[in-house]
Amino acid sequence: MTNTTNKNTTASFEDQAVKGSDKSAAEMLGTPKPLLKSFKLNTPMKRILFAVLMLFMLVLPIYLQGFNEALLLNSLVFVGLYVILALGLNIVVGYAGMLDFGRMAFYAVGAYAAMLFSVPVGGWAENLFGPGFATFTFPFAVVFAGAAAAFVGWLLSLPVMRLRGDYLAIVTLGFGEIVRITLQNNPFEMTGGSVGLPPLGYTIPFPPFFEYLRDTVYWTMGNDFIFTVTRNVYWYYVVLALLVLAVIVVRRQDNSRLGRSWAAMREDEVAATAMGVNVTKAKTLAFIMGAIWGGVAGACLGFFMGNVSPEPFFFFNSVMVLAIVVIGGMGSIPGVIFGGLLIVGVPEVIRWFAMSHMGAAGAEVQATVSNMRNLLLGLVMVLMMALRPYGIIPMKSIKRKLYGVDNKDSDKSEKPLATAGAAPKGGAK
Repeated sequence: MTNTTNKNTTASFEDQAVKGSDKSAAEMLGTPKPLLKSFKLNTPMKRILFAVLMLFMLVLPIYLQGFNEALLLNSLVFVGLYVILALGLNIVVGYAGMLDFGRMAFYAVGAYAAMLFSVPVGGWAENLFGPGFATFTFPFAVVFAGAAAAFVGWLLSLPVMRLRGDYLAIVTLGFGEIVRITLQNNPFEMTGGSVGLPPLGYTIPFPPFFEYLRDTVYWTMGNDFIFTVTRNVYWYYVVLALLVLAVIVVRRQDNSRLGRSWAAMREDEVAATAMGVNVTKAKTLAFIMGAIWGGVAGACLGFFMGNVSPEPFFFFNSVMVLAIVVIGGMGSIPGVIFGGLLIVGVPEVIRWFAMSHMGAAGAEVQATVSNMRNLLLGLVMVLMMALRPYGIIPMKSIKRKLYGVDNKDSDKSEKPLATAGAAPKGGAK
């Protein structure tokens, strides 16, 4: 007991000496507070707020389409796709602790795989069963794209098993560029080169129920509000459903035995290996699981755009996805969602405002304000890394280290651990 007291006293004196004051650093600076607290549905009010938020997300596309804000609705679809991509990257970077700059490779593989699958299979289903069956090509194309991206993720995991930090980042960066350039060079006349897919004269089938909804759903309110199910509305709901599915699956993986292996590997790979964690298997599964969501997002991109070409898969977009994860909070699902809204959503809102509401100012002013979104994006990145290096909403383990226990009830339930030198009950004998 005397030993422990002496150590604590020495640490306190050292802290006071460094600061040049008779107060400790904690007393002078105060306890740091998180920027955003964890949102738990543990009270009726929070449940009501969550239900209102979900209702808002469901009604938002109806409002935007009804008032002909197609550009903003189109931007929201891309925000959802980038959040799905970031959730996949969060497995690799946030959970497993491996730096990955090649996220666009899986995005591209998923998009091209979906196109290569849909054109022949859709035509075959239409000729054999009729036009209605071709519309169900999309769900199978998503599965095929996810499987293709998972296979590519497994291939990437093979050469990077013994790499860490900067070396791993450089290898994944090079891998992403290899995939993009390969697709652009049209190997075996399969990818269409710079023109992309599908080939001229071919079209991909419409997704399920889109034509029926487009032809039957029609609402009007006055002279200004006219709602029909357009491509943007349809894909908003599809991407939202896939985003909810991604959140559920990724969250379950984090709480699984595999998730605990990723956490151990992230904190200390050598210690994890010593405690029996199969690091090779954990790394491989991290790349595969993260790649699957990249493939799913890529398939949605191809069907949403109606075609696919190499332009959306440049390296800068991989940096954007990584910025979403880092700025939102590595390992934090709410942080990734918030980071996607901030990094992708806010610049798109600025561009929408410039293009839709500044027509009277002239084309030059519109272009200037629209390009300001890139300046804002860079400024947000600099400020966040300076002020919030652990992200807007850090993951729970980091939040506990930074801010202490965030649940007030746990303070009452947790009892202090006995120190090594503490005397047993009843006094020393």
